[in-house]
Amino acid sequence: MDIPQIKQTLQRLFFEDQHRLIFWHDPEGEFIDSVPELAAVELIRMDEQPALGIKIRIEREQPRQKFLLYSPTSPPEPENDWFLDCRYFSHAFNADRASIILDELGLKQLQLHAFLTRHKKFFASKERLKQMQGLVNAQDGELALRQKMLAVALKAEQAELPALLLALFSQVAALEDLIETPPIWQDLIKYELDDFFWNKVFEQFAYTEAMPSLHNLLIRFFVTDFAYQLKAELPQALKHLLLPEAYKTSVAVFLAQWRDSSSRNSSYDILSARVADTLKLTDYLTAFDEFALADVQGFLVVEKQLCQLVRNQITLMPTADLAPIIHKRLSGYWCAKQLPLTPTVPRSALHAVYQALLVAIEFFNALKQTLNWQVESPEQQYQQYCEHHYRYDQYYRLFSEYADHVRAEGWDILKDLRAKVENFYSEQVLLPLSLAWDGHLSAGLLNHWTLADTTNQQNFFKTEVKPLLDKGDNRKVFVIISDALRYEVAEELTEQLNGQFRFQATLDSLLGVLPSYTALGMAALLPHEQLGYTAQAEVLLDGRPCATLEQRQQLLAVVNGCAIKADDFIQMKKDQGREFIRPARVIYIYHNVIDAVGDTASTESDTFNAVRKTLHELAALTRFIINSLNGTHVLITADHGFLYQEKQPDVSDKSRLAQQPATTIKAKKRYLLGQNFPDHAAVWHGSTQITANALGDMEFWLPKGCNRFHFVGGARFFHGGAMPQEFIVPLVKVQQIKGKSAEKTKIKTVPVHILGSQHKITTNPHRFQLIQTESVSERVKPVTLQIALYENDTIISSIETISFNSQSSDMNQRSSWVSLSLQNKDYSKTIQHYLILRNAETGVEEQRVDVVIDLTVDNDFE
Repeated sequence: MDIPQIKQTLQRLFFEDQHRLIFWHDPEGEFIDSVPELAAVELIRMDEQPALGIKIRIEREQPRQKFLLYSPTSPPEPENDWFLDCRYFSHAFNADRASIILDELGLKQLQLHAFLTRHKKFFASKERLKQMQGLVNAQDGELALRQKMLAVALKAEQAELPALLLALFSQVAALEDLIETPPIWQDLIKYELDDFFWNKVFEQFAYTEAMPSLHNLLIRFFVTDFAYQLKAELPQALKHLLLPEAYKTSVAVFLAQWRDSSSRNSSYDILSARVADTLKLTDYLTAFDEFALADVQGFLVVEKQLCQLVRNQITLMPTADLAPIIHKRLSGYWCAKQLPLTPTVPRSALHAVYQALLVAIEFFNALKQTLNWQVESPEQQYQQYCEHHYRYDQYYRLFSEYADHVRAEGWDILKDLRAKVENFYSEQVLLPLSLAWDGHLSAGLLNHWTLADTTNQQNFFKTEVKPLLDKGDNRKVFVIISDALRYEVAEELTEQLNGQFRFQATLDSLLGVLPSYTALGMAALLPHEQLGYTAQAEVLLDGRPCATLEQRQQLLAVVNGCAIKADDFIQMKKDQGREFIRPARVIYIYHNVIDAVGDTASTESDTFNAVRKTLHELAALTRFIINSLNGTHVLITADHGFLYQEKQPDVSDKSRLAQQPATTIKAKKRYLLGQNFPDHAAVWHGSTQITANALGDMEFWLPKGCNRFHFVGGARFFHGGAMPQEFIVPLVKVQQIKGKSAEKTKIKTVPVHILGSQHKITTNPHRFQLIQTESVSERVKPVTLQIALYENDTIISSIETISFNSQSSDMNQRSSWVSLSLQNKDYSKTIQHYLILRNAETGVEEQRVDVVIDLTVDNDFE
């Protein structure tokens, strides 16, 4: 040790560790000449002064003074030591390297001197020594020191074996091949820590090989975990790779912790894939069904196999038994939304696969239970669509949306199921629905086009807006008109809005005008006394044009209103928005995403993405109006709806007309508009005087069912006709809730509680029962919880992730069981153990209960 280092160490011992007396024996006299300059306090040469005099000085004369007592001799035998009593409350200093390390680490066991000397290569690094200082406890012995030396050498976050393994495996993952050994392993050999490492692995996992290796250990870990979670017998060819039965739970716990580690789980993804390839695991998976693999979380290839198995079952015959498996996988490791996407793990695509499968189950099951498609009155038919039949359009849209996400990943896994959904939607939804409505149209509905208890679209301002304005001169009403927002999309929007604080949304509907196209629908929603047409089929309101934003602005000015595009409105800051609406009482906001995308041939395939964007934007607009502009009443509606199918139309979808009437003024996909049309057996013939109360003697032809006259401008997205998806116009009424009532609109996640008051674990694994105490609703949201057992703050069990999303009113159906496996180790009854539920997305602890672990209890019935 050099002079500056000795001086620094003495300074620390005297002034940081607050030692008053330090004895330094230097038998070789190596520092006899340097000691005066090294002494940071009073120096006493014990070889030059009588012992009694020194004792009197340090005990009587200067009892508070710090002294360095130096002697170039060996320490005396205890029976001859005048300072034996003093040494008990002082510090013994040595200038050799091992002694300095002993001091710097604050270790109390002097017998560690030989150990530190033996490991001088490790402690030669100042950086490693500094890191050890942050880990070592004064009472540590050789075993504890070796484990902490491993942590420092491996750059592990903690000294416990799981952390050491994670650090090692992370470096294995950075290599090109599973059988390669990371360079850091050579450091363990150099520092003589490799044998100790394998001993620790044996203690915790019973892993033993004549020539142990990291890749062999990995393989055996993964196979053991696979066998533990598999609900079937492990293939014979893999059984020799199993670790002993008693250690399966420890392996399962370790791999669960690895998957749960936000800093290390990327290495898990890489290595699990390499192990699967090494084992040729896909060759074995074909022997198992979806129920056997339902709990296996270890491999991505298992996740993909499960997706295919569940898909196959749904394609053949969807059953309710599959839904619990899907929900479990959605909250599992490979689909977890809270975990990051990586190039090797497309979590969002896997999530979309399972969501599509869930929707497919709901779609097919709903078809089995559907009401009669044809009912007696058009009012009943209309009500049945608004209450039930709209769901089929929603299921079809959601399935297609998820399937598009999956297809964008380059996967064909949903191809056959998509074809089945498409066929069922065409043949078992659109066909019977069109026949039902055609029946009412042929019975004379077009001759009056009104329904009891339903507002016609052209009466919207008089019946919905004006009554709100009439309640007070200070009332403002915001009207958002979203082009082609159909009823089922508005239903989802209503549910979203009701999931927000201080919002209350209700869904109603309007009987839309026919033909169901933009110019007529937009005009019908504006304030007016009389709709009409020019000879060129341009729509007029009270004799004035209304096609442009400026023209609508002029019409709204009559009722102290204004108009603006949604894109411009949402860009405004709070103060700008307030200034814009200040002089107006009614504000019309025009939003156009769905129709802009769907009604163009080159973009119509993105229709359902446009729907998703519309939902986000309408929710944002509503929040801006209510939260930033203090709006109280918001009405969200549309000019018309739409129909969209993934399949390209063929000749059977086209209404063949030898020729269109000579008086046709407008000819579109779903309607012809003109004057003096004759009747025709292949079409519906009506008058806008009846269907829109529009003057001008304008008449129309509509194709029957879902047929089209033309395939121009896109053929899969269409509107204009008399299908309920086109003419049932949604009306979402949103109010701001204030005062005490606002408390009822607060959003929360479903409460989940652990059943039982005293929890004693006597078997491994152990089951706990959890109860979701409320049903999921608009304001009570599902929650995904991570559930594990802890010893103080350390996880000691497997980690189960469960989603609580039941809408059932039956509490028994909201009960779930979770099975947790403990590490294979001794558990002290004096150490506190807990069962903890944590929100998987936020990490917030939802509940904690004490548990007692006593695996020694005998049970004659087990």
